[in-house]
Amino acid sequence: MAKKFIRPRPAAYYRPVASTDLESSFDVLEGALATGELVDGRPALAYLAGRGVTFGEAELHGARRRALLLLATGGDPRHGLGLEGRAVTALAADLDRPERRASLSKGLLMLRGACGDRPRVEQALDGLVSDSDIAWHSLASALLAEELDE
Repeated sequence: MAKKFIRPRPAAYYRPVASTDLESSFDVLEGALATGELVDGRPALAYLAGRGVTFGEAELHGARRRALLLLATGGDPRHGLGLEGRAVTALAADLDRPERRASLSKGLLMLRGACGDRPRVEQALDGLVSDSDIAWHSLASALLAEELDE
């Protein structure tokens, strides 16, 4: 029986797509969404699509640290990874640049064309492609989760 999480572990936000093989990543993500092991695939997909988004190391590090401080003041750090959570929205705002959003959008469109017959992945990608704010917050959530997991 699949393990269900009340609060997703930070790695659940990006690790289902840690493989460089798209097909494997899509299969793992589709399976995790089907079993309920992962409730929201948008951060993982945004993470995968955002591999081409360029961040300066110092800028990303500083923005993540500020977001972690917001999480720490709010209690359980894993609890605040929701797309509209204070830390995620702050990180998204700190890193937001038009060229970065364009790069993320390009990556999402590429994923959408490559995901094949995986209805849960398709649905999540359709939502990300149609709403750039949700897509950007999804990437921020995954980047923050990655920082928590280190």
